[in-house]
Amino acid sequence: MQPPVAATKPHRFTHHGITVEDPWAWLRDPAYPTVNDPEILAYLEAENAWFEAQMAPLAGLRDEIYAELKGRVPQDDASVPVPQGDHLYWWQFRPGDQYRTWWRKPKAGGPDELVLSEPALAEGHDYFRLGAQTISPDGRLVAYATDCDGSERFTIRIRDIASGTDLETVTGASVGAIAWTADSQAIVWTEVNENWRRIRARLHRLGAAGEDAVLYEETEDKGFGVSVGKSQDGQWIIISTSDHVTSEVRLLPAGDQQAPLLLVKRRQPGVTYDVDVRGDRLFIRTNDTHVNFRIATASLAAPGDWQTLIPGSDRDYITGIVAFASYLAIQGRRDGLDRIVLLTDDGRQTEVPFGEAAYTASLGTNHEPDAPLLRLGYSSLVTPATVYDYDVGSGTLITRKVQAVPSGYDPARFESRRIWITARDGAKVPVAIVHLKDRQPDGSGKLHLYGYGAYGIPTMPAFSANRLSLLERGVAFALAQIRGGDDLGYQWYLDGKLQARTNSFNDFVDVARGLTSLGWAAPGMISASGGSAGGELMGAVINQAPELFRAVVAHVPFVDVLNTMLDDSLPLTPGEWPEWGNPITSAEDFALIQSYSPYDQVRAQAYPPLMVTAGLNDPRVTYWEPAKWVAKLRATKTDANPLIFKTNMGAGHGGKSGRFAALEELAEEYAFILAQFGIKA
Repeated sequence: MQPPVAATKPHRFTHHGITVEDPWAWLRDPAYPTVNDPEILAYLEAENAWFEAQMAPLAGLRDEIYAELKGRVPQDDASVPVPQGDHLYWWQFRPGDQYRTWWRKPKAGGPDELVLSEPALAEGHDYFRLGAQTISPDGRLVAYATDCDGSERFTIRIRDIASGTDLETVTGASVGAIAWTADSQAIVWTEVNENWRRIRARLHRLGAAGEDAVLYEETEDKGFGVSVGKSQDGQWIIISTSDHVTSEVRLLPAGDQQAPLLLVKRRQPGVTYDVDVRGDRLFIRTNDTHVNFRIATASLAAPGDWQTLIPGSDRDYITGIVAFASYLAIQGRRDGLDRIVLLTDDGRQTEVPFGEAAYTASLGTNHEPDAPLLRLGYSSLVTPATVYDYDVGSGTLITRKVQAVPSGYDPARFESRRIWITARDGAKVPVAIVHLKDRQPDGSGKLHLYGYGAYGIPTMPAFSANRLSLLERGVAFALAQIRGGDDLGYQWYLDGKLQARTNSFNDFVDVARGLTSLGWAAPGMISASGGSAGGELMGAVINQAPELFRAVVAHVPFVDVLNTMLDDSLPLTPGEWPEWGNPITSAEDFALIQSYSPYDQVRAQAYPPLMVTAGLNDPRVTYWEPAKWVAKLRATKTDANPLIFKTNMGAGHGGKSGRFAALEELAEEYAFILAQFGIKA
């Protein structure tokens, strides 16, 4: 059996006087999001067959790893109940179930009541995802959204909880959160158009015929997307519109849908803000005066008159706020480590204490207007995910749940550390490493390096039971907190985007070299992985320094950057220009993107063993990006190393759904990586 060879067909385009040849452009089906071209489907199926054939010799290792992964998952698991209204709510996994079942019971006592059964909703579908689900204020109804093909176009239904009966289907074109009105008679939802753009906030009245009323439509900027939410006190519906760097917020009284929308402040390019409400007071988190954000307040009577409550800080980065009735909860990071601070109206600040040197912590699910017991989530590279309640009155942490690892886990066998590596331009890049305690950096070991580095999304040191399958086999695991994420503050994000985009790729390469020089890996004994924009990272670093890597896995990789940013008909492109640049209007942006776009920069050289994945229904990174990249690599690279490519024909951006089905794909990835290290079953 030979690997598939994609045909080449003449195709060229010219921008800014530069002509680009793209002989694999035909792999994009012109009918997308429908994909029915027989030649395209035949090529994708041929690649899938080649993938299976190449993975067949690793079946024993894959099955061994899958058994390990599954053995670390509690078969019968449940969340810590969360109070909301008159009930306590939680989810539960039953033995063998791929999906959760959602329950509640009265706070005052009484029988458990089924809210939603994901296994029942998923029955008959190869893919299933429960998106938003929101309980009505009177507690009788649940509005929920489902996606059954991975396209992220959700269908919203309204269900009567007591009878378990769906009363109506609201729409099949929604995405994001759902907000109930105060009278439990209507919901506000976000509509996506045929290009998967979040264009409108609509109001649906239960039982009403005809088209749902439009509360807000984004007409000013096609790169902006609309989202809806609710204030912590439940009195306001929050309608936001934004791209990656600019935002604008409007408020609607939850008890009066006829009221005009209250604009908080007109959008200003480069200024982003979000809002919560307590009584007649607004709390605003914004970067208008400091790159690491400040917290301001305003009155409902003058929502655009912002008065600083907490000024911006070079050291403290503010990432989120929640306005509870008796205090303001502030999430942020100091020197790259999470912190949670509570601020009362008399000015007292209390920081929630966490003891480890490197960890991740965040606010958990808190539905009530106030939270005398504040639900938190916590973990580190060696500490399993832990659910705490922080007693605001006494200042103590109460452990509610620690992630169980049924097959066994002894944290004393592992060690984590945080080191700093100097990038080529002098920037200090933090790296978190976890490894077996007896593993020393003696220059002889194996290492897996993970990175993302985009959109201001951090790569935080959290626990993963799955990771043990690598650690137990002597492979250390490192997280590179490269620029493009906001790990060290918002400036760290800005320093990895637009004209500074290549910093992200250079950081990752420099981290790999630095870890080798420090003895954490033998030369050429680093595997690497990333997905989506992290897949772009993988493509860029193997173009730049392929010799560093023993194996690379790129999931749904954003690798055809130039073509995608030139096509404003694609779902996300206009909203992505503030992140990558606009090569349509800017010759400078065109040249820069072309200089690093992984697809455009494939050249005749040896590449490391490579595993690539795609989702046929993926609206974020379209399937043809990885397909074209793989086709070009096959035709261009000079080595005989494995190159395997799998397209999930019934899934989207996240791969297979279901807790065990997802582990099957992870077992394939780990088996591929370990095999390149020479580790067998």
